[in-house]
Amino acid sequence: MELELSSAERHAADHATVSRVIRSRRSVRHYLPDPVPDSLLQELVELALEAPSSFNLQARSVVVVAGEQGRKALTAATGGQPHPQEAPVTLVFVAESGAWREDRDDIWEQARDSGAWSERFAADLPGAARAFYEDPRRAGLEREFAVKDAMIAASFLMIAAHAAGLATSPMNGWDEAEVKEAIGIAGRDDLHIALLLPLGRPAETRLHPGRRSSAMTLHRETYGR
Repeated sequence: MELELSSAERHAADHATVSRVIRSRRSVRHYLPDPVPDSLLQELVELALEAPSSFNLQARSVVVVAGEQGRKALTAATGGQPHPQEAPVTLVFVAESGAWREDRDDIWEQARDSGAWSERFAADLPGAARAFYEDPRRAGLEREFAVKDAMIAASFLMIAAHAAGLATSPMNGWDEAEVKEAIGIAGRDDLHIALLLPLGRPAETRLHPGRRSSAMTLHRETYGR
């Protein structure tokens, strides 16, 4: 008879698994040409979009680039780096800085109908979001806030992909205008490229390059303590 784990045992098992996945993940530059199954790709993107976001605006989207033309364009936008040309898929994380101005009633209604938010909270949140973003102290920071949300989602996907046996490599080295052109958003000032993330089965084994001791990077109460 199979014994049911206690809540504490389940949490301990989950913690051990997540810890192992995070500690063993590596950024991979070379990939096998094997395609990523559509069902797995869909699941990974959905897991990424489970990430939290400011005011739950979900001001980030993912563009899946798997076609030859799109991959060539992204390769050119990265200066010919190997990972976007070898990986069967590159995910482009788009930050939507104008989300707070848009109609997001579907978000408020879903949270209210599920019981996650009260009627009053759901009704008040759109106004609270507008007040936050219109605050003069935060003027000009919409892009930064949206990019943060997109990066959190990308981090979720990197961990989920590694747990599924796939590799990723978060990329910073690209021309934003060229990437926008490649994914069909040229001239959109309200949309921004947060990250390029090649995805596929690894064609290399990467060793851990090491991390600085937490004694050098963990601070208590104030920076430097």
